[in-house]
Amino acid sequence: MKVKITNIIIATILLLSVNIKADEKVETVEIGEIYYEKLLTSWSSIFPDRNRNAAGPKFFNFALKQSLIIDDFIEYNKLYCAVSGSLIDPGETPDLVKIYEEETNRLICGEYYKCCLPCSCDLMKYAKTRKVNFTFDEIDFELNVLTIKDPCQKENFPIQVNRNYFCKENKLDKDQVFTVDGDLVIGLLHNAAECTDKQIMSIASNEMTGRYCEFRNNQPIDEVKGGMGDIFIQMAN
Repeated sequence: MKVKITNIIIATILLLSVNIKADEKVETVEIGEIYYEKLLTSWSSIFPDRNRNAAGPKFFNFALKQSLIIDDFIEYNKLYCAVSGSLIDPGETPDLVKIYEEETNRLICGEYYKCCLPCSCDLMKYAKTRKVNFTFDEIDFELNVLTIKDPCQKENFPIQVNRNYFCKENKLDKDQVFTVDGDLVIGLLHNAAECTDKQIMSIASNEMTGRYCEFRNNQPIDEVKGGMGDIFIQMAN
């Protein structure tokens, strides 16, 4: 009898736990939907010419200026692709990716919200991550941002991207984008920490982030097709 009662209690606890997680998921999606609509209504002010190609940095800077609490800032940064600049529907499942840390060259693993698979491949090859301290509601937080080198002096700056969104003459325009030690911040790496062996194996064994990305990232730049293709790569390489 005691065993049956114990089993009933355990089952009840598990059901409550599942319901709590489900409620949290629903609440997160609802918050995401509110911010998604905010991004849509703010589109013309963020992108006056409506060109969002490779414009993840503009979204990141927009979110940073919204006077948010940390949780909402993180939700904002799940709604756009840092590589392509495309919006992402609330509640999408991120990819587990590995990115080299700029200062230490350690592999950092985290979650990346993408519009399409090639963006995860391009991010792993051409971006770096940095730890940066931010203050939200008078509380300090350390987050892993995604960065690329300053593209403003490139002679082959891609014509599909509005250079004036990022640059003022030959320097990054800090009124429009967020920078760290001269690097351009393009987005946020979520739930980031130094990679474990298990995570590295998981990324490598995944058909997309493993085999497909290995093929794509070993192609000559002028042969890369799909996703943003050479648009982001020209900026980041």
